[in-house]
Amino acid sequence: MFKPSALAYTYDGSFEGLLCCVFESYAWKEIPLTIHADGGEQGLLLEAKWIETDMDKAARVLKSLPLRIGREAEELVRLGFWSCAPDKEMLLLNFLYLGFQHGRKVMNMLADDTVNALMKAVQQLRHEAHLYTGFVRFSVYGPVMAAVIEPQGYVLPVIREHFCDRFQGESFMIYDQTHGAALIHEPGREAIVPLSGWTPPDPDETEEAYRRLWTGFYHAIGIKERRNDRLRSSKMPKRYWKHMVEMNGGDGMPALTAAQRKKALQPEVPAIPEVRETPAPSAVLQLIDNPI
Repeated sequence: MFKPSALAYTYDGSFEGLLCCVFESYAWKEIPLTIHADGGEQGLLLEAKWIETDMDKAARVLKSLPLRIGREAEELVRLGFWSCAPDKEMLLLNFLYLGFQHGRKVMNMLADDTVNALMKAVQQLRHEAHLYTGFVRFSVYGPVMAAVIEPQGYVLPVIREHFCDRFQGESFMIYDQTHGAALIHEPGREAIVPLSGWTPPDPDETEEAYRRLWTGFYHAIGIKERRNDRLRSSKMPKRYWKHMVEMNGGDGMPALTAAQRKKALQPEVPAIPEVRETPAPSAVLQLIDNPI
């Protein structure tokens, strides 16, 4: 029998760390009042219990998910961790309580508040990732293409396969400014690595010319008489415009004001402190360390 506890679990912010929180809860048969990543806002004056990340414990919890709840649940938990749901750690812990109790049928318990909230968070993450497959705008810096995004959820692992498959023969980087991470790719190898504070180099004349061409094409194919700003904003929300060259000035399209950018383009999402991946490919490292 699990007993509520007036403890706040604190972990390192990694997915494995959260799985260790689940392990700790079951080991001591206690339900923490909250779980928060180290360095994040605690909000409540509670006794904190530090949960050390143990890869063996995390592996045991992860292995149990497809066996006791199903592979769909394993994917749901991982995507839920990447989402921007409020108190996502407690949401996932409560979902796993239900999953270990009810088994595979928990995936159909849509009337349950916990299951419903997790499903909606994952749906939002997938929708945002889908939008970024069309909204990412690359610039060319020497041998490397680079793009900057500011997503609410941690979408890099979700869009990774799409871009690595589409640009198999290219060297590119997608920098997630919100979470301080980057998806980097060179032919034959790819990785998601921590990266914070990276600023793209100034574009050269060729890149500027291509930007003007793309902006001109975007406005040339538009039909002035059928322009519908409300519909465009619903299909292409304004918080994505900052990094879309065709939406930031030129040819009658005004850039966003500073107030609009601050409100729409700075989601309050805690950064993911650690991404365990392979070392960065060399060509992209040169762009990061030695801007052109």
